[in-house]
Amino acid sequence: MRTIIRDTFFQTATAFVLLVAPAAAESPDVQFPGGKPIEMTVMFGAGSAADVTARYLAEGMARLLAVPVPVVNRTGGGGAIGYNHVSRQKPDGHSIIWNSNSISSTYHSGVLPFDYKAFDAVARVSIETPAIAVRADAPWKNLSELIEHARTNPGKVRIGNSGTGSHTHFSASALFATADAKVIDVPFGEGQAVVNLLGSRIEGVVQLPAALVPHVKNGDLRVLAVLGSQREPVFPDVPTAKELGYSVSLDMWRGIAVPKGTPRPVIARLQEAVERTVAAPPFKEAGKTIGFTPAYLSAQEFGELIARDDEKLAQLMTDLGLKKK
Repeated sequence: MRTIIRDTFFQTATAFVLLVAPAAAESPDVQFPGGKPIEMTVMFGAGSAADVTARYLAEGMARLLAVPVPVVNRTGGGGAIGYNHVSRQKPDGHSIIWNSNSISSTYHSGVLPFDYKAFDAVARVSIETPAIAVRADAPWKNLSELIEHARTNPGKVRIGNSGTGSHTHFSASALFATADAKVIDVPFGEGQAVVNLLGSRIEGVVQLPAALVPHVKNGDLRVLAVLGSQREPVFPDVPTAKELGYSVSLDMWRGIAVPKGTPRPVIARLQEAVERTVAAPPFKEAGKTIGFTPAYLSAQEFGELIARDDEKLAQLMTDLGLKKK
């Protein structure tokens, strides 16, 4: 199953490269200062949705900056291994990281010894919206029915997530805490939450869209709600939890950051390459296939968002008992 999904991602990636290359080649830029490769650290396994999206971005940036942008997968510790590596690199723009809200969750959970201030923001690239799903043959046709079942059967409903301290973990925790329903949070490794739901070993999952899309399309899963600020484009008919009366809004963003102290002109050059790549129509089409929404923000706007989200996540994790004291 994972092989099929992964092959689909790589086929989409190949199509993106072929489509975006001519557009980028029409107006080649001056080579990036230093002329050396720009290494992009990705904290997820090769072939995952986050990895494939990063490779789309890296390919576009490479053509616009006239230097290679190799992707290196540094997994483990909920992102801590990748963050630790990049934070120790020279702040010259040749080491960048494909970051996310995990910079805050790993810090506030005690896994990472430093926070987002160890990096300078370059640009936000995309948004992914966590969603709650059940098997298509489950008795709950909407979110309210599942929550009512959980309320009347406290500690009996098992909800899978992508690992302790992950975005899907505290998104699920926040939803059921807001609804005053006690469930069992079940952490899984990469790709395993959906497998266990399909195998009827748990009652539901909270996952990012990429993990759900193929199973929704083939009729095996039903998405009850998305847990973001807006409806998810790949599930346009699915309401947000807020629309249904549950005050949960936890978008997951992804973007590019560099070690603290990187010169502003270097950041500006990287930012421009990100902006132009994200604006390319094939990148938007890739988002529809994989399950992300292109959502560019400049370095300044992205930095302000990271700071706001850090404060928000710290409070949420405290409320849920997930923040290290």
